[in-house]
Amino acid sequence: MTNGSIAWAIPELKDEFEAATGATLTIVQVPFGEHFDNFYSDVLNGAGKYDAAIACAWWLGELVAGDYVIPYDKYYNDPRFPKWDIAEVLPGPRGLLSYGGKKYMVANDHDGQIMYYRRDLLEDPRHQAAFLRKFGYALAVPTTWEQFRDVADYFNGRDLNDDGVSDNGLGIALRPGAHSMFNYISLSGPFVIGPDNPSLYWFDPKTMKPLIDGPGHVRALEVLVELVRLGPREMLTWDLGKSWDYFLAGRAALTFTWGDLGALAQQEGSKVKGKVGAAPIPGTHGHYSIAQHKWVKTGQPNRVGNTTGGSWAGVISKYSKAPEAAYYLLALMASKEKSQVYAARGWDGIDPGRRFHFLPPDGSGRLDTYLKAGWDEADVRDYLRAYYDNFGNRLQSPYLRVPGAYSYWQALDVHLAEAESGQLSPEAALKAAAVDFEEITLRLGRERQRRAYRASMGF
Repeated sequence: MTNGSIAWAIPELKDEFEAATGATLTIVQVPFGEHFDNFYSDVLNGAGKYDAAIACAWWLGELVAGDYVIPYDKYYNDPRFPKWDIAEVLPGPRGLLSYGGKKYMVANDHDGQIMYYRRDLLEDPRHQAAFLRKFGYALAVPTTWEQFRDVADYFNGRDLNDDGVSDNGLGIALRPGAHSMFNYISLSGPFVIGPDNPSLYWFDPKTMKPLIDGPGHVRALEVLVELVRLGPREMLTWDLGKSWDYFLAGRAALTFTWGDLGALAQQEGSKVKGKVGAAPIPGTHGHYSIAQHKWVKTGQPNRVGNTTGGSWAGVISKYSKAPEAAYYLLALMASKEKSQVYAARGWDGIDPGRRFHFLPPDGSGRLDTYLKAGWDEADVRDYLRAYYDNFGNRLQSPYLRVPGAYSYWQALDVHLAEAESGQLSPEAALKAAAVDFEEITLRLGRERQRRAYRASMGF
C-alpha cells in the first residue's frame, strides 16, 4: 500500500484479522510513485510476494487485461467471510468495483470531486448587495461554471479572513505531475457528457481515436484558463497540500477537490470550520454532443457526477498463496462497522460513498457519528448531500481504466499546464494531447486498447 493517509486504517485491523484467521499480516508501505510499479512487477513476474494491494481504480486496465488479479465473486456471499453489501455503494463508485462483469475491487475509499465554498461569505448581506449590483443577479451557490467564475471574480482581491491581506476567489492545485489533470477531468464533464452522450469522452470505442480535442473539451479548458486568473499565480506550482492549506486558512472563497478537504476543515488549525459549504461540481447550459456533432443547449444546468481520483480499494493477486485470507482482510475493512468509522473521521483518506454514510432521507447514517468525530453540523450536512448528489447522478464522467491509463493522464497533464500558463491556446494544447494519446495507443497496440476500453466502459 501507499504510505500516505490511505494506509492508516489497515494496521488498526491487524490484531483482529490475525485472531480471526490465524494468519500473519505483513504490511508493506511504499511511496505513491513506486506503488503501482512495485506491485505490477511482482505480478508480471509471477513472484507472489504480495497477496493483495490497496490499488487505485485506474490500475484495473493493466491488472485485468494481463490476468494478474482474481475476481472475488466466489467469496462475496460465502458466510466464512465478513459481510459487506456492494449494493450499498452508490452507482458512481460502484461501477469502479467491477470490470467486464466480474468483481475485482473490494470497496474502501470512494473518491470524487465536489465544490467547496465559504458559506459565511455567500450569506453575508453586504456581499449579496454588492454582488447583485455588479452582476445583476443574486449571489448564491454556483450551479454553473459561469456563476462559479462570477463568484470567484467578485471575491478575488478581497480580504476573506480579516487579516488585512488580499485573498483570492479560487485556490486549486495546478502543478504538473501533482494530479492537476484531475481538476480538468471534473470540470470538463458537463461540457462533453449529456443525456444523449453518457460515455463518449476519452476515445471513439470503434477506432480508439482520441476525443480529447473535441469542441466540448476545448471550451472546458478555456473556462479553466479563465479561472486561473482568479487565484494566486502561485497556483501553477501548487500541489494538493498547498491548495488545501490556502482554503483552510480562509484565503479562498471557492475550490473544487476531494472529500479530504471537508474533513480537514474540521481539524484543529482550520480557520473555516463551521463556514464550509459544499455542493456538486457546477454544470453548463449546453454541451457538445460527440454523438450528434453539435452543441446541445439545456434549460436546467447540465450537471455530471464524477469518480475522479484513485478510489483506493483492495485487489487480490493471481499469485497470492492465501487468496481467502486476503479477501477476509479486505472484506473486514469493507464492513459497515469499519467503513462508518473511516468515512466519519476523514483524515484517513477514506471518503464516503455508501448509503450508510449518508444522513436520512438519503441514507441510513447517523448525525451523531459525525458530530462525535468533530464535524460541524452545517458543514457535514452540506458535505454529505454534495457527495450523495454527485455519486447518485445518473450522468457520470467516464473513468479511464485501460492499460496505460496513467500515461494518457500524464500526457494530458503536461499539455493542460501549457494552456494554464499561457504557453499554448487551449485548442493547441488539447490537439497536442490528442497526438500523444494516439502515440500511446499505437505503442500499446490499438486492438488491445480497443478491447480493453470497450470492456471497461461496458460497450
